[in-house]
Amino acid sequence: MASLYTHRARNIRKTWFIFTGFLIVVIGLGWSFSYVYGDTSIFYIAIFFSLFMNVLAYWHSDKIVLKMAHAHPVTRENARELYNIVENLCITAGLPVPKMYIVDEQAPNAFATGRDPEHAAVAVTQGLLDRLDRSELEGVLAHELSHIGNRDMLVSTVVVVLVGFIALLSDFFLRSIFWRGRGRSSRSEGNAGAVFMLIGIVLAILSPIIAKLMHLAISRKREFLADSSGALLTRYPEGLARALKKIASDETPLRVAHNTTAHLWLDDPFKGKQKKSWFHRLFLTHPPTEKRIAALLGTEI
Repeated sequence: MASLYTHRARNIRKTWFIFTGFLIVVIGLGWSFSYVYGDTSIFYIAIFFSLFMNVLAYWHSDKIVLKMAHAHPVTRENARELYNIVENLCITAGLPVPKMYIVDEQAPNAFATGRDPEHAAVAVTQGLLDRLDRSELEGVLAHELSHIGNRDMLVSTVVVVLVGFIALLSDFFLRSIFWRGRGRSSRSEGNAGAVFMLIGIVLAILSPIIAKLMHLAISRKREFLADSSGALLTRYPEGLARALKKIASDETPLRVAHNTTAHLWLDDPFKGKQKKSWFHRLFLTHPPTEKRIAALLGTEI
């Protein structure tokens, strides 16, 4: 219990770290814009947008994520078994029942989103419902509910909006430099203008990398914790272990997956060559499925 409270406190600190890092990066980009183009209003616009995006990420990032996944809400009437499983698990875990969504994809997968347990949502793909038996589905849903109980979702969800915005902004900055050809730096006296222009370009190039580091700050450990918490919730770790094995072995592509939302899914949504690439593995936010299964079953790999 103490470790769980520590994890939740760490997630709160991590959320504020991400918000602060986002402010610094975007304001830094705005300052570079304003110097290159000789317009201080750009700097103030950057401050406004960074604050606006932080507020948007906190209050509406879950809706953005669900929209990106093309998830549609379901009710007890058209998904009775799903609702019954979630409701029973929530009673056991002492959590409010989240809103339920289905993604019309055949790739088996699931994710949880929301800023807190009172505003949470769980989405599952149609393929997950079709391929898993009841105990396996319980294991997956217990895992996602554990993310809600552990307060993982806020960190995971806001990163989607903030990282995507930083990458978009830096790309716009780099393209604008090539389009204009010249900025204020060419008119500056001495080498100072060129130096500041170079700083702006370097900052724009590094911004997506900084954003990715913020992305990785989520930590793969949260998946192990959600696995173990989910196993405790169902008291049947074999169910989740079997589900993970089925999901990992299924090569059906998840068409709604994006790099910014990959960390939200139960399993890495990218299949085939991307999954085998060493570069892709370097930036995975999920631990290897084999290690997750071994941890659940208490075996060595």
